[in-house]
Amino acid sequence: QVQLVESGGGSVQTGGSLRLSCTVSGTTYSSYCMGWFRQAPGKERERVAIIGSNGVISYADSVKGRFAISRDNAKNTLYLQMNSLKPEDTAMYYCAATWRVGAYCYQKSSYDYWGLGTQVTVSS
Repeated sequence: QVQLVESGGGSVQTGGSLRLSCTVSGTTYSSYCMGWFRQAPGKERERVAIIGSNGVISYADSVKGRFAISRDNAKNTLYLQMNSLKPEDTAMYYCAATWRVGAYCYQKSSYDYWGLGTQVTVSS
Protein backbone atom coordinates (compact mmCIF):
# COMPACT_ATOMS: atom_id res chain seq x y z
CA GLN A 1 0.00 0.00 0.00
CA VAL A 2 1.57 3.23 -1.16
CA GLN A 3 1.48 6.04 1.38
CA LEU A 4 2.61 9.65 1.17
CA VAL A 5 3.35 11.57 4.36
CA GLU A 6 4.06 15.30 4.38
CA SER A 7 6.00 17.17 7.03
CA GLY A 8 7.65 20.53 7.54
CA GLY A 9 4.66 22.84 7.64
CA GLY A 10 4.27 25.54 10.25
CA SER A 11 3.71 29.19 10.95
CA VAL A 12 6.09 31.86 9.70
CA GLN A 13 6.07 35.58 9.12
CA THR A 14 6.07 37.23 5.71
CA GLY A 15 9.42 36.75 4.04
CA GLY A 16 10.21 33.59 5.95
CA SER A 17 11.10 30.16 4.64
CA LEU A 18 9.91 26.60 5.10
CA ARG A 19 10.95 23.28 3.63
CA LEU A 20 8.28 20.68 3.10
CA SER A 21 9.09 17.00 2.77
CA CYS A 22 7.00 14.13 1.46
CA THR A 23 8.10 10.60 2.21
CA VAL A 24 6.78 7.77 0.06
CA SER A 25 6.42 4.29 1.51
CA GLY A 26 5.05 1.02 0.20
CA THR A 27 7.05 0.97 -3.01
CA THR A 28 10.66 1.16 -4.12
CA TYR A 29 9.80 2.28 -7.66
CA SER A 30 10.24 5.96 -8.49
CA SER A 31 7.00 7.63 -9.42
CA TYR A 32 6.31 8.96 -12.91
CA CYS A 33 5.03 12.32 -11.61
CA MET A 34 5.20 13.93 -8.20
CA GLY A 35 3.78 17.25 -7.21
CA TRP A 36 2.84 19.71 -4.53
CA PHE A 37 -0.65 21.13 -4.44
CA ARG A 38 -2.29 23.51 -2.00
CA GLN A 39 -5.77 24.38 -0.90
CA ALA A 40 -6.79 27.49 0.98
CA PRO A 41 -10.15 27.69 2.80
CA GLY A 42 -12.99 28.21 0.34
CA LYS A 43 -10.76 27.69 -2.67
CA GLU A 44 -10.05 24.81 -5.02
CA ARG A 45 -6.93 22.73 -4.69
CA GLU A 46 -4.30 24.16 -7.02
CA ARG A 47 -1.06 22.96 -8.47
CA VAL A 48 2.05 24.53 -6.91
CA ALA A 49 4.88 22.57 -8.51
CA ILE A 50 5.41 19.27 -10.28
CA ILE A 51 8.42 17.18 -11.17
CA GLY A 52 8.48 14.32 -13.63
CA SER A 53 10.68 11.25 -13.69
CA ASN A 54 12.39 12.73 -16.74
CA GLY A 55 13.34 15.80 -14.72
CA VAL A 56 10.70 18.14 -16.11
CA ILE A 57 9.77 20.79 -13.53
CA SER A 58 6.94 23.27 -13.59
CA TYR A 59 5.75 25.94 -11.17
CA ALA A 60 2.61 27.92 -10.77
CA ASP A 61 3.20 31.52 -11.79
CA SER A 62 2.43 32.67 -8.24
CA VAL A 63 5.44 30.79 -6.79
CA LYS A 64 8.01 31.05 -9.58
CA GLY A 65 11.33 32.33 -8.31
CA ARG A 66 10.36 31.68 -4.67
CA PHE A 67 9.70 27.93 -4.45
CA ALA A 68 11.87 25.03 -5.56
CA ILE A 69 10.77 21.43 -5.96
CA SER A 70 13.20 18.54 -5.84
CA ARG A 71 13.16 14.80 -5.34
CA ASP A 72 15.59 12.28 -3.90
CA ASN A 73 14.71 8.94 -5.47
CA ALA A 74 17.17 7.08 -3.25
CA LYS A 75 15.30 8.33 -0.19
CA ASN A 76 11.88 8.15 -1.83
CA THR A 77 11.33 11.75 -0.76
CA LEU A 78 9.95 14.87 -2.43
CA TYR A 79 10.82 18.36 -1.21
CA LEU A 80 9.47 21.86 -1.59
CA GLN A 81 11.72 24.70 -0.52
CA MET A 82 9.59 27.78 0.02
CA ASN A 83 11.28 31.17 0.35
CA SER A 84 9.97 34.73 0.55
CA LEU A 85 6.67 33.45 1.83
CA LYS A 86 3.61 35.66 1.56
CA PRO A 87 0.28 35.60 3.42
CA GLU A 88 -1.38 34.38 0.21
CA ASP A 89 0.74 31.22 0.43
CA THR A 90 -1.26 30.21 3.50
CA ALA A 91 -2.91 26.87 2.74
CA MET A 92 -2.87 23.17 3.37
CA TYR A 93 -0.11 21.71 1.23
CA TYR A 94 -0.51 18.24 -0.25
CA CYS A 95 1.99 15.89 -1.83
CA ALA A 96 0.77 13.73 -4.72
CA ALA A 97 2.17 11.04 -6.97
CA THR A 98 1.32 8.74 -9.83
CA TRP A 99 3.13 5.73 -11.24
CA ARG A 100 1.13 5.64 -14.46
CA VAL A 101 3.58 6.01 -17.33
CA GLY A 102 2.45 8.73 -19.70
CA ALA A 103 0.33 10.54 -17.13
CA TYR A 104 -0.02 14.28 -17.70
CA CYS A 105 1.92 15.61 -14.71
CA TYR A 106 0.47 19.12 -14.97
CA GLN A 107 -3.07 17.94 -14.26
CA LYS A 108 -4.39 17.39 -10.75
CA SER A 109 -6.60 14.53 -11.89
CA SER A 110 -3.55 12.56 -13.06
CA TYR A 111 -2.44 11.90 -9.50
CA ASP A 112 -3.56 8.68 -7.87
CA TYR A 113 -1.98 8.99 -4.44
CA TRP A 114 -2.24 11.89 -2.02
CA GLY A 115 -0.92 12.67 1.42
CA LEU A 116 -3.06 14.07 4.22
CA GLY A 117 -1.44 17.47 3.98
CA THR A 118 0.64 19.83 6.10
CA GLN A 119 -0.53 23.30 7.09
CA VAL A 120 1.45 26.38 6.11
CA THR A 121 0.45 29.69 7.68
CA VAL A 122 2.12 32.95 6.77
CA SER A 123 1.34 35.99 8.88
CA SER A 124 1.85 39.60 7.86
